[in-house]
Amino acid sequence: MGTNYIYNSDKIKDILVNDIIIGKEPIIIAGPCTFGSYEEIYEIAKELKKLDIKFLRAGVFKSRTNPYSFQGLHDEGIEMLLKIKEEFGFKIVTELLTLEQVNKYGKDIDIIQIGSRNMYNYELLKEIGKIDKPILLKRGLSATYKEWLMAAEYILKEGNNKVILCERGIRGFDNETRNVLDIQAVPYIKNNSKLPIIVDPSHASGNRYMVEAMSRASLAAGCDGLIIEVHTNPDKSLCDSEQTIDIETLKRIVEFKNRI
Repeated sequence: MGTNYIYNSDKIKDILVNDIIIGKEPIIIAGPCTFGSYEEIYEIAKELKKLDIKFLRAGVFKSRTNPYSFQGLHDEGIEMLLKIKEEFGFKIVTELLTLEQVNKYGKDIDIIQIGSRNMYNYELLKEIGKIDKPILLKRGLSATYKEWLMAAEYILKEGNNKVILCERGIRGFDNETRNVLDIQAVPYIKNNSKLPIIVDPSHASGNRYMVEAMSRASLAAGCDGLIIEVHTNPDKSLCDSEQTIDIETLKRIVEFKNRI
């Protein structure tokens, strides 16, 4: 399947984020879904630094189902993240929703996240394909493997070969979990493309008690990393508190990763 597509060709090279090669060994991207103040993100960053986390995720432009839900600090939030980056040395991962945001902040962010809702936004994908920046492409909530890889191909076709796929769960029929983590996506992508794949156990499960187990399963399956929602006080998280883990749980996940 897809032998003529770029995602399965020798054009795919190592993705280098500063001094870290994505795909060489599993990475952990951690942080809150979003945050409401500099003090909040600073306290989280301080604890993540103690665990030697290299990548900080935090949303400042939030695409929410409910229009009345908190949708991030926007420009002010970007400024806070860049300040945290300078102070702690994190690589920053955050979602950008529009081409305007990409043009304004893309150069300062280390990995641009394209959310599941925008996986089908082909005009946006084509435009981010023209920039030299790693792109974290989340799988759409009902996307097939082929649709997901074709979305990546829109980016690759324009010349940006730095695409990282992210399995974040697909829509199921059981409302006891937010989504269904498709663990088979990891070996499938590994076998049918040359793109790295990381897993988001937080959005896949929607329940914090599941995140550690799903992280272990994903690492055992051979994923290239995890992106996890973490907070120093998960119950106080402004967004997705039910699926946000604490620092101690993250510590156990890091220890497991370091043993495999």
